[in-house]
Amino acid sequence: MRILLIDDEKALVKGLKSSLEFHGFNVDTAYSGSEALSKFGENQYDFIVLDLMLPQIDGMSLCRMFRERSEVPIIMLTARSDHLDKIAGLETGADDYMTKPFNTMELIARIRAVHRRVQKRKTPSANIVEGRLELNPDLQRVRVGDREVPLTVKEFQLLEVLMSNPGRIFSRKKLFEMIWEEEGFDTRTIDVHIRNIREKIEVDPSNPVYIITKWGSGYYFKRGNEGSV
Repeated sequence: MRILLIDDEKALVKGLKSSLEFHGFNVDTAYSGSEALSKFGENQYDFIVLDLMLPQIDGMSLCRMFRERSEVPIIMLTARSDHLDKIAGLETGADDYMTKPFNTMELIARIRAVHRRVQKRKTPSANIVEGRLELNPDLQRVRVGDREVPLTVKEFQLLEVLMSNPGRIFSRKKLFEMIWEEEGFDTRTIDVHIRNIREKIEVDPSNPVYIITKWGSGYYFKRGNEGSV
C-alpha cells in the first residue's frame, strides 16, 4: 500500500515513516500543502495521512482538493481535541481523524482496517436499488439516476449498511461501532456523515426520502420512499 504522509513536524514524520515502512507500507512524505498537492498530482496513492495545520495550504483546503479529484481514503491528524475541528475535517471529506499525540500502532490499525474493507470484496454482490438510487457493493459506487455520486469510504459504508437493512433503525452508537470498529463515544460523527450523504443523494436534503431520522432512536433507510417522516 502506498501512503502519502503530510505533516510539517519533521521529527514526527521521520518516526511515522520509519514505523509505517517497518510494517510493510510504501511511504512518500510532504511537509507543506503545496508539496503534498504536487506529489498527489504526480503519483497514485492508496491512502493519505494528513495533518490539519500546514504551511502554504492548510489541511482542510487540501482535503477538499484531494476529494474533488479522488476517493482515496484520508485520515486527518489534529493537535487539538476540539470537536469543531473534527467535524470540519469530516465535512471536507476525511474518512477518519486522530488527535495528537496518538499511538502509532493505532494509526496503523486504522489504516489497515479501512484498506481491508475496501479490498475485501471477493465475490460479486448484487446491486442494491431503491428508486433512482443504486449502490454497487463491488465497485463501491453509488448512482442517482444517471449521475455517479462520489462518497468517501465511511459514507459508502454507512449507506451500504442502511440500504442493506431497509426499515431497521440503527442507533448512532451502533452505526459508529459497526463502521469504525471501536466503541461509539463520538456519535456526532455519524450525524456529520449522514448529513454529507443526504447532501449528495437527496433532491431536498432538508426533507429526505431515503435516510430518515427516527428522533431519539437513530436512522433508517426507508422502503418505497413515499416521503419523509
